[in-house]
This record gives sequence, structure tokens and C-alpha cells, in this order.
Amino acid sequence: MLLKSSLEQESCAVREYLECVRDLIDHELVRSMKEYIQHSDIDCFEHSLYVSFSSFRLCKWLGFDYRSAARGGLLHDFFLYDWHQSKPYEGWHGIMHPRIALENGNRHFHLNKREQDVIRKHMWPLTLTPPRYKEAWIVMLVDKYCALMEIFKFGKRRSLRRIQSLIA
Repeated sequence: MLLKSSLEQESCAVREYLECVRDLIDHELVRSMKEYIQHSDIDCFEHSLYVSFSSFRLCKWLGFDYRSAARGGLLHDFFLYDWHQSKPYEGWHGIMHPRIALENGNRHFHLNKREQDVIRKHMWPLTLTPPRYKEAWIVMLVDKYCALMEIFKFGKRRSLRRIQSLIA
């Protein structure tokens, strides 16, 4: 009985998450993030989905703006190039890509101030200016956690597999 209740809650969370980000996930440029490797063998889309859904869950639990966290989290690495091979600018990827991701996000979507802050500040302290909103702090911390999990291949992402199966 407890397992069934847990699965139902998980399914409800996935549906609610998809309502927040459906327009982003359906956009061809967001889907093109699958073409770029982010960490180890994880592509940029999968990494961003992991960050986005984890941030959504945590912000919802804390009573924060979970929609902005989900949307900003999905677009936080929306830079659209393979940073392992070439870059369209001078400078270190870790410092420069939040600005590129924000420019791309603003060009293709209407982003609110929290979503913009999430994208612009997710690499703090490299970005020097700290996040302004608590949702940006959550995404910044979740991004670092997810990157470590991906680089060192720790943990299982059962919820992420469910989301991927629904958007494939």
C-alpha cells in the first residue's frame, strides 16, 4: 500500500512538472541540447532535466516558486554548443556560458526575473554576483550536486527515466 501511494505521488509530481515546462521541452532548440555532452556520458538535455526536476521537487516542498525553478533549471545550460570542442567566444566556459544560456533563453522564450536569475547565477561563485532569489540558490546547489552525481556516476534517477519516457 505504501509503495502504491509513493508511486502515485511520483506520477502526480511528474505530471505537474511537465505542465510547468511542456512548452520548453517541446521546443526544437531545447531538444537539440541532446546533441551536446555535458558531464561524462550525460548530454546537456538530460543534465538540465535532472537539475530542473530535482529543483522543482525541492522548491515545491519548501513552498518556493517551483515553476520558475523548473523552467530556469531546464534552461540553465541552454548554450547550444559542445564546450569540450569549441566555443563561440573567448574565455572560460564556466564563467561565460550562463550569459550565453540567458541570451538564448530570452531570445526564444519569455522568462520572468526569477528564471533569468536562475540561469545567470547558476555558476556562482564563478559568476561573482550571488543569486538574488531563493529559487536561484536552490538550482545553483542542485546543479552542483547533479554534476557531481553525473561525473562520478552515483545514484539512480528513477523519476528522470519516467519523465524521459513521457516526452520521448
